[in-house]
Parts: sequence; C-alpha cells; structure tokens
Amino acid sequence: MTDLEAALRRAVGGEVGFDVTSRALTTMDASNYRRVPLGVVAPRDADDVAAVLEVCRAHGTPVVARGGGTSIAGQATGTGVVLDFTRHMNRLIDLDPGTRTAVVQPGLVLDRLQEAAAPHGLRFGPDPSTHSRCTLGGMIGNNSCGSHSVAWGTTADSVRELSVLTARGRSLRLGPDWAGAPPGLRELVSGEAARLRTGFPDLPRRISGYALDALLPERGADVARSFCGSEGTLGVLTEAVVRLVESPRARALAVLGYADEAGAAEAAAGLLPLAPLTVEGMAVDLVPSTRGLPRGGAWLFVETGGDSPAQARARAEAVVRAADVVDALVVTDPAGQRRLWGVREDASGTATRMPDGSEAWPGWEDCAVPPARLGAYLRDFRALLTAHGLRGTPYGHFGDGCIHVRIDFDLMTDAGVARFRRFSEELADLVVAHGGSLSGEHGDGQARAELLPRMYGEETVALFARAKGVWDPDDLLNPGMLVRPAPLDTDLRFSVLPREPVDVAFGYPADGGDFSAAVRRCVGVAKCRTTSVTGSGVMCPSFRATGDEAHSTRGRARLLHEMLAGEVVTDGWRSTEVRDALDLCLSCKGCRSDCPVEVDMATYKAEFLHHHYAGRRRPAAHYTMGWLPVWLRWAARARVAPVVNALASVRPLAAVAKRLGGIAGERDVPRLAGETFSRWWRGRGVPRAEGEPVVLWPDTFTEHLSPSVGRAAVRVLEAAGLRVVLPPTLRPRGRGLADGRTRSATALLTARRGRVCCGLTYVSTGQLDRARAVMRRTLDLMEPVLETSAPVVVLEPSCAAALRTDLPELLHDDPRAARLAARVVTFAQALERHAPDWRPPAVGLPAVGQTHCHQHAVLGDAAERRLREAAGLTGDLAGGCCGLAGNFGFEDGHYEVSAACAEEQLLPAVREAPEGAVVLADGFSCRTQLEHLAGVRGRHLAEVLAERLEGA
Repeated sequence: MTDLEAALRRAVGGEVGFDVTSRALTTMDASNYRRVPLGVVAPRDADDVAAVLEVCRAHGTPVVARGGGTSIAGQATGTGVVLDFTRHMNRLIDLDPGTRTAVVQPGLVLDRLQEAAAPHGLRFGPDPSTHSRCTLGGMIGNNSCGSHSVAWGTTADSVRELSVLTARGRSLRLGPDWAGAPPGLRELVSGEAARLRTGFPDLPRRISGYALDALLPERGADVARSFCGSEGTLGVLTEAVVRLVESPRARALAVLGYADEAGAAEAAAGLLPLAPLTVEGMAVDLVPSTRGLPRGGAWLFVETGGDSPAQARARAEAVVRAADVVDALVVTDPAGQRRLWGVREDASGTATRMPDGSEAWPGWEDCAVPPARLGAYLRDFRALLTAHGLRGTPYGHFGDGCIHVRIDFDLMTDAGVARFRRFSEELADLVVAHGGSLSGEHGDGQARAELLPRMYGEETVALFARAKGVWDPDDLLNPGMLVRPAPLDTDLRFSVLPREPVDVAFGYPADGGDFSAAVRRCVGVAKCRTTSVTGSGVMCPSFRATGDEAHSTRGRARLLHEMLAGEVVTDGWRSTEVRDALDLCLSCKGCRSDCPVEVDMATYKAEFLHHHYAGRRRPAAHYTMGWLPVWLRWAARARVAPVVNALASVRPLAAVAKRLGGIAGERDVPRLAGETFSRWWRGRGVPRAEGEPVVLWPDTFTEHLSPSVGRAAVRVLEAAGLRVVLPPTLRPRGRGLADGRTRSATALLTARRGRVCCGLTYVSTGQLDRARAVMRRTLDLMEPVLETSAPVVVLEPSCAAALRTDLPELLHDDPRAARLAARVVTFAQALERHAPDWRPPAVGLPAVGQTHCHQHAVLGDAAERRLREAAGLTGDLAGGCCGLAGNFGFEDGHYEVSAACAEEQLLPAVREAPEGAVVLADGFSCRTQLEHLAGVRGRHLAEVLAERLEGA
C-alpha cells in the first residue's frame, strides 16, 4: 500500500480503490484519450471531498472529478486520484415546486431529477442524449446543453447556486453579485473588463474556454455561471441549486424533409421565431432506415409544445407551413415520437461506425457556429473532410448551429495521427472563420484546448491561465485541461493496443476478425449504465442489479481493453480481474442490440473463458451445466429419470450434489421428463399433415425438460397445415429430408448416428473447442436438410439465437454454418411466413411475462407480437432479463443478482397481472425462474394456442 493510499484510507469514509479493477475502469471516458489514474475514491459527502483534497495536496497528486464518464474530450480522465461521485453523492436533496428549484448532489443522474420533477409539471431544461446516465455534476462541469437548448438554454442558464471546494480546501457558495468569488478574481476581471467585453463570440453555444465574461457587472457578476464549463479545473462541486422550467403538457413533432443537409441547415435558423422546443437535424447517411420518415435526404426534427395536444399539433403544423420542405410529417403519438427521438439519441454511438462498418471517432464532436452560418459551414466542413480523405456523418442541434460528428480518423498509425492533427488545426481555423466556437456542448478537454489560441488569441488564453491561478494556484485540479493543455495527439487510447490481430476462436465478422477492434467498439457513451429499462430493452441487467461500473458492458469492455494493453491488467487472458468482472455477465446478449455500437459482451465473455481456462481445471458448474446435453442424453438412454427425480427430492442428497456441482444451494434441481420429446415423436406414428415441411429443432430443454412445449408446437404447426419433421439422427449416403425415423439397414451400417445440438451450453461456459465439435457434428447431420428449402423451427429462443449468431461466428470457416443460421425461424415466424392464411384460435385473455432477452437481442419479436394480437392475447410483455439466463442463475454465488434481475420487471409484472391473465415465457430459463421465485407456471405461446385447439 502506498503512502497516498494509506493516507486516503485513514481520512475518507467512502471507498478507496487503488486496485487493478478500480484503476482500469477509469482510464477512459467517451473520448479518444486514456490516462491511468493512481486510484479512485468514492466520497460519501463534502467532508470526504475536502479530506481527499487535503491528502492529495500534501502528496502533490492531481485530482479529477468524474460523473458518468461520458465526456468526449478527455476531461474525465487523469493520472492522479479520480473522484467518483456516482456511488454515494448522487441524491436529490430537495425539490421545491413553488420556487421551481432543486438541490442536487453532483452524482445525481439527470433522469432521476426529471422523474422527480415531472409530477409537478416541471423539468430540468438541458437534456443531453446521455440523459439516462450523465450526472448533474458532469453537466455543470461541461456546461451541457442537449436538444432543447433553443427553448431552455445551457446548463449555465439553469444554475442558481453552487457549493464548491477549492483545491486548498476553501468552501465557497457561488452565485450572482460576486457571491463566493475567491480572493483576486474580482480584481482580475476589473483589470480585463475591456477584453472580456470584446473577446468572446456572441453565440448560443459558446462552451470553449472559461466563461469569464459572465463576471462582467452588466451580466450580474455571476460566479456560479462563470464556473459552469470549467471542466473540474477550478474547484470541486459538492452541491448545486438548479432552476427548473415548466414542462409543456403536450408535445408534437414536425419532421421536415429536405433535399440535402445544407438545405436543412439553412432552414433551421428561420424556424426559431416560431419558438420551437427543439430544432434537430440529421442527414440520410446517419439513418439506418428511412422507413417512417418523410421523403428527403436530410431532416429537421422540430418539437413544439402546448397546453393541449391540439395546440401542440397546431404549432407543429404552423412550422410545416413556414418551412420550405420536400415532404413533412407531424407526429403526435408519444410512442411514435419516442421512436424517432431514439434514432437521434443513439446517433452518438451509431455514428461511431460508418455504413461500411469502418470505425469513426470523436474529437470534433460539437463545434458551433452562428445558426445563420450553419449551411455555409457544413458545406465547407464537408469539403475539408474530402480534402483530407476523411468521412463523417454530421448531425445535431441545427437550431443552435451546433454539429456533432464522428470522423473515420486512423488513430492507430503515426501517419493517421499526423493527419488527425493537421485536420484538427485546419478545422479550428474554419470554425473561427465562421465566427464559431471550438466546443458547443461537450467542452474542450484535451481534444481542443490546445487550439484555443486560434479562437481567442494568445492574450485571452493567458487570461484563462491567470484565472486558473486564482482558483487553483497549485494546478492540482484536472491539470492538462483548458490551461496548459496536453497536446491533442498524445495519450490516445488506441496507442497501447496490439497492432497485430489477437488469436481468437470467434470470427468477429463485423470487425474484420480482429478482437481488438471488437473491444474498441465501446466508445464509452454508457447506455449500459442506465438504472432502469424502457420498453422492451434489456441491457445491462447486472449493472442495474449491482450499480457497479465493473458489471456494466462499458466496464467490462474497459477491462478487456486494459487486458489487451497489458499496462494495468498485466496477466492477459489469465486475469482474475477480468474474470471476476465477467462473472456477473448474464450473457443475455442485450448489449448486442441495445448498445448503439453493438458491443457483444456475451461473445467476448465466451472468448475470454475459452482462453482463461485453457489447459486448466474449470469451475464445477462448467462441467455440470456446460455438459448438460450429455448428462441429460445419458439419463434418457438409461431411462433413469424417475430415479434422478426421486434422489433430487431428498434434500440432503440434493444439497451435496449441488455443492459438488457448483450449483446455487437456493435452487431446486429441475425435474427430468418421464418421456423425452423425441420418444413421444417416435411413438405417434406418421405425420398428421401433408403440407409444406418444417423441421422442428429438438433442443435440449424441449427434449428432456419441457417436452410439452414440443408436443404443443407440433399440434399447432400441423393445425396450420404444415408437415412437421425432426432433424436427421443419422447421416445417410442418400439425399432427402430425413425426419429421425431412418430404419434402412444400409443407412444404419454406413451412417453416423447423433443428435443435433446448437452448442449453447458449451459456448456460454467458454468451452469453445467442444462447442465447435458439437456444431460440426450438427452440420453433418443437417446436410440433407440444407439441400432443401425447409425452415428450421426452434422453440427455445436462446438456442435459436445461438444458431443464428454463435454458430456462424464460431464456425466462420464452414459455409454450412451460415446456411443453417439463415434457415432458423422462431415458432411465430414459421407460422407467419409459411402458413400466412392460418388464423390462431381465439384466446381472448390478457397476457403478461417478459420477452426473452435473446429473442429481443437477436431474433426480434415482431412476429410474436402479431401472433399474440391475432389470438386475442392483449398487453405488452416486459423488457429486461429474467435473471436465470441459462446456467448463470444456477451457478453458485449468482442467486442474489439473478433474483434482483427478476425483481426488476418480470416478477412485478406477474404480481400485478389481472385475474385470469396468461403468463407467457417462451424460454425454459424464464419459466424456471418464475416457478422458483414466484411459484407461477409460465407457458410457451405454443402451449397456450395448443390448449385452445384442443378445446375447440
């Protein structure tokens, strides 16, 4: 333990982390930069903050204040001690509807404030796209804005008072009329008043530099306002009094289509006199699909408000009439508006990948120019990109002249970094030529601070340094930002990664087979750190259960990044820190769909476990649950299911077996079916229908644990006129669609016997060599099927997802894998595509439950929703994850997190279900979790429909 760490542990009541994991998690924010801190402190209160400052001052150690870590210019990284305010100092202390103010701690997430203010008809005005995870402290540090700044301004416009500690431990209460000003600040401003009146561009989005002009007497000498945007370089915020605004009772969204981006940009300023709430813009190169959008090559999203829906709509229609558009659409439906805004909010991640899959990066994310100059600026900006051979997809706050963009810089080679510098310098000059600000929302950080003299001149930048000296004479707080900045092309986070591809098992087709590129996908926008799920979302259940960054998708990606870098995490694939962080990953695959850049932590976890345990003894659960298909097949062949079930019901025996098998003691061992699905199939005789053939996949869970699901599916599929067959169990020399009944003597002598398996349990436990062997055997068996056009119907969503994604990505060298993956359909998809004229029996009941996480992430549930609607099953299923997630919830040490995940949405939805509601759960894990934790029997949709068929 270092002297610094020991001193902090003695002085601070909150957590002090100088361990590998704590440091690795905070090496980066959402920028291109990386700095390795000495340690991380999570203060419990302002006294803890003061103690940290005192200890660090005595040791000459820098201090960096950090909120949600979503800054894109590098200002939330540092080499000293990082203060993490999200763990404890995250409370809403008071909210006064009468005065329309709130008292907040710096670690409070913006959405929590909005939720508390909403019942009073109030809200905090600024709303960055990261509103579900950014903190008020970070917003104040960066002077954040968001899409509604045309109506409600920047964070500085919403701040009334700030409680701040200086680096030397002085407690200040900042406000107007010089309130809380440190000694010397007033004299500094008085001596430079002329420069402050003339040297700052008059822009709605001027965030660059220090807002020293807010200290002019005609502007109220507002020290709190001047502090906003100082990026943690002047003092450490411990509490804030913020203003709230009245939220419109109703909103409408006018989506205006223009021929191109420049046309949309030129039109934006002309709409401001109509007092819209937002004027956002994006071009077609950012939108994955134009479905639902009006015709055009670029769009303005103009939101209007009113006291009633009719008034909001009338204002939106007035916007349409005033705009010279190619096409337009007015959306008043809240769900429709949320869907469209979701495209915009995900843009910060979506733009990180170019349409061809190549990488693009921040660094010039939010320059701002006068709104009237935006069209001309964008044309010049596009020309500059072309001149440097670069590509980017601009979007953002057109009404404020602020543009976001990610650019495909090559930050991996010396030549690419040199071009990054040249482009940055020329773009800074271009922005200044248009009368703009280098930063219009996210601050300067390291990305732009070096270029501030081009915007302000050397004398004004020198004045910034003098102001920093007044507040922080020891340069203790976030050094290298804003004043005496580090060069913009140093400390790049990519420089530490290996230059040659790492030897891996999966193919990573979207990343050129490069595991480093896959890990680089995480840019830090931290959508995985949201504390609640909206709609059908899933990511990231373990973070919501623990609140620990290490158990977020971003945190795990950071640890993998540091593992590849080898500086903080030094033992590579053998790292216990990475293993422990991945241990609580449920492999739900939610990040594959919900992360804007499609980080796939389930695959990365399987890859890591494969290497981590190579040549070593594995945890017992990997042998018991990883090899579950083998054990269940042996039990079926020996016909010992009744014996196994009897032994499992004897508690002492079950307890010993669970302890030896690495299974959570709180779990009951699932009962084996007395008759497997395949045995039932063989005993039922010839198929009952002669229609189009469909191959029903007998997954391990349906085969051995829930054969009733398989039987029900057969009945429904046959009722729909489809001919159900099973996959071959022999690979004969002859061709044709086998169905598990091959009896030819020649075939028996020459064929290879076996059962198909998706390999899911081996993949989830990282036994990838075994998974590949199982998958190749499956492909051998399925070859006759692949020579037909028959679809493969998979009832278990996790198995369907494994066949769709894990199979082709793990066997990327076998073309049969992609062919089989393309054939896989869900039960509902099979009925919709191959029996389109069939109508399900009327159920006419409300339905509750949860969309399977793999269904949501990989397969989509549109067909399931339509089938439920056709059957009269009303209501939407919950999002999130059930928490059992295959082997995860059964493994020893996971029960608490597993149960917490279920309590988030699934169990409350079931408890609050109306009388007579059908509890739907297509996944075996979901049904098991419901039975274990709620004593409720969930049913597959096939079972519900089959039951009605039988009653007809």
